[in-house]
Amino acid sequence: MRNLRASLKARVGATCVVLAASIFSAGAAAQHKVEMSPGGYPVAPTGIADNPLPKGPFHYRTAEGMDIRVEVVARDIEYPMALTFLPDRAMLIATRKGELHLLEPGAKRTRLIPGGPDAVFSGESGDAGTSHGYMDVVLHPDFASNGLIYIAYNKPDGAGRHMAVGRGHWNGEGIENFADVWNAPQGAGGMTRLAFGQDGTLFLTTSGPDAQNLGTVGGKVLRINADGSIPDDNPFLRNAFARKDVYSYGHRGALGLAIHPQTGAVWESENGPNGGDEINLIKPGTNYGWPFVSLGRNYPGPWQSGGRPGHEVFEPPVVYWMPAIAVSGLMFYTGDALPKWKGDIFVGALRTGEIPGTGHLERILVNQNMEELRRETLLYDLHQRIRDVKQGPDDFIYLAVEQKDGSILRIVPAD
Repeated sequence: MRNLRASLKARVGATCVVLAASIFSAGAAAQHKVEMSPGGYPVAPTGIADNPLPKGPFHYRTAEGMDIRVEVVARDIEYPMALTFLPDRAMLIATRKGELHLLEPGAKRTRLIPGGPDAVFSGESGDAGTSHGYMDVVLHPDFASNGLIYIAYNKPDGAGRHMAVGRGHWNGEGIENFADVWNAPQGAGGMTRLAFGQDGTLFLTTSGPDAQNLGTVGGKVLRINADGSIPDDNPFLRNAFARKDVYSYGHRGALGLAIHPQTGAVWESENGPNGGDEINLIKPGTNYGWPFVSLGRNYPGPWQSGGRPGHEVFEPPVVYWMPAIAVSGLMFYTGDALPKWKGDIFVGALRTGEIPGTGHLERILVNQNMEELRRETLLYDLHQRIRDVKQGPDDFIYLAVEQKDGSILRIVPAD
């Protein structure tokens, strides 16, 4: 009887192996042979890409029982990347062409602002190897008294470009006396976002390789003083092998940065590869794991971390996405105009699941411990790349739509 059982078990096991191999072989043969780019990325489909923005306004019901209206505030801005507000409620808009626009309250068209730095702009937005001219624009916390405006940009150099941050004085018509306060090493180009902390120090993000190497600039959140000097409480001041401006490391590519308005904590939104996009609470001196851990796949298909996330060793994200949404601008909403959303996190999305034409806005409801409870996808039917999201001085929500025929949208109550 024992031999019979062993024989049956062996036969069943062999049959299962043959059947599994047959199914796998048939399944593999049935799959598409996906076209790959020279850089090893699957070529993105374009069937729903390049959607013109309709005239608007647009009306939506939302999950929290609050109807909204989305208005087109301004059009025909080529690739807007970031926005901020002056004290008189005029809007400054930085574009990836390396231009700064001003939108006066009530105006429908912007005008170019002189005095900004020269910047490198190349490629179609969303493609590998592109260069963004201007990436962010923020005001000094004491702007009312010193008039300082900061711009993150890709600066031309002998190796092509490198990330830089500079500042100039606003004279009411343009920027004067612009000068750099921080420069990456030559050739270290990429994406940079800016945010002033509640203590007046300036945080900036970097993309690029060597995220685990404290001696290089790539894949970090950095912290400097407003004049570019190093704060005396940065976490790696006594590490002989580290850059003194490093605040946290192990990041892939941060396209959003925000300071929590109540706690003053630093938060960052970060792109994974094909999945594994994150929102992180940034802690000084902390390692966030890239490229050793990720909740996403790399572009040809395999898991980035071999199916082993490993966040028992590295700092885990607060929120993550699979598939990717190409998470971009980040904001905490604190206004009263849209009361059902007060306290929620908003992020822009450039595309979903690696398919162009699927950008949108996402809202995440968190509890008092900043733990995710639910999320909502908004404006998906507009098919626009939402690059930045900001709360305006009127408590409405403003969006920078980063298309070639880009625009600024505003979310207001429906009634």
